[in-house]
Amino acid sequence: MRNVVISHATLVLPHGIRRTSLALCDGRVAPAANASDALELALPDHLIFPGLINAHEHLQLNSIPPLPHAAPFPNSYAWVAAFQAHLADPAVVVATAVGSAHRHQHGGLKNLLSGATTVQHHDPWQATFGDPEFPVRVARKFGWSHSLGLGIDTAVGLSTYGPPVLESFRVTPPDQPWIIHLAEGTDDVAAAELSRLAALGCLASNTVIVHGVGLTDADTDVVVRCGAGVIWCPSSNLALLGRTLDPRRLFDAGRLALGSDSRLTGARDLLAELRVAAEYSDLTPRELLRLVTEDAARMLRMPLVGGLVAGQYADLLVLRDQGSDPYQQLLAASRADLCAVVIDGAPVVGDPDFADWFDACGVETVRARLDGRDKLLARRCVPSAEREDAVREPGLQLLAVP
Repeated sequence: MRNVVISHATLVLPHGIRRTSLALCDGRVAPAANASDALELALPDHLIFPGLINAHEHLQLNSIPPLPHAAPFPNSYAWVAAFQAHLADPAVVVATAVGSAHRHQHGGLKNLLSGATTVQHHDPWQATFGDPEFPVRVARKFGWSHSLGLGIDTAVGLSTYGPPVLESFRVTPPDQPWIIHLAEGTDDVAAAELSRLAALGCLASNTVIVHGVGLTDADTDVVVRCGAGVIWCPSSNLALLGRTLDPRRLFDAGRLALGSDSRLTGARDLLAELRVAAEYSDLTPRELLRLVTEDAARMLRMPLVGGLVAGQYADLLVLRDQGSDPYQQLLAASRADLCAVVIDGAPVVGDPDFADWFDACGVETVRARLDGRDKLLARRCVPSAEREDAVREPGLQLLAVP
């Protein structure tokens, strides 16, 4: 893979904007002086962001039709109970019959197209995640349990409701995050869950709570004091529960990240989730960028992603500069607006204008159209004919199938 130096670059980071050169060497961000024999890309009219981190995702659930419902559920357990009848819906039967490898790959592609280059998958690790052809980087070092209220059920194929809470917490090293759905509701059941978790001895500085809608103000103080964190999924909360949490206190303490959950309950992708987060909070576009970069990397104990510092993975997004506030531009961007999504210094999806960059990095491409916009897509991420028949990504049309 050839080294690349992006000159006249405008780097957009949560702590500020810098105009400088950015060197990408051997898959990492590097000092420009180290970039020998590099392709130089002059991008004076573009904005460069760190690759986004989707802090909570169920990769295999994105093609399953959501459960129609007329009223909010009091908690996620009520939603799970109601979903059992939905399993007989013909569209759900077809979707769940698709092999899990195909559905995981589709979830990875969905995230890639929206600029999420790193994903925290909240289900068992799959061998396919380590395949060089998997579209995104998937977190590997973490412990998890589903929730306090669900046991193991592998028959449905939607999720494995395990491993057991106490056992999984105890075997998770303290320098790795331990992740659990918690307080996902608006009733007394949800409001009592943090106390139950603490009584089990499973509330610590590496505990990462997903959703947390039912956390009281006192609970939030406890979370902050012990150094735990919360992953906020507002679109999923609003769809299932009719409300979401107020993120300000957790954000100010640096104990908050953002996740999209999946299309089964949440928004289309992480870009759409950012807009929902903006609508239902007082967080600024600049603060929202922090949630999907630096803060997520810290909470998930992944120091090599979420920034553009020398030594970090060279994961980034490129947007054409429209001349307005750069942070607002990302918030307003659709996935078709992303000029390039880069992982390990090589473009994986991008505009045809960047064909030389793909070529210099030895990336074979396929022409595609994404939401009406012509794109190049790395061949390694292109669904096989079998997989494309099984799970199609809405809005993505392959113009040259390998």
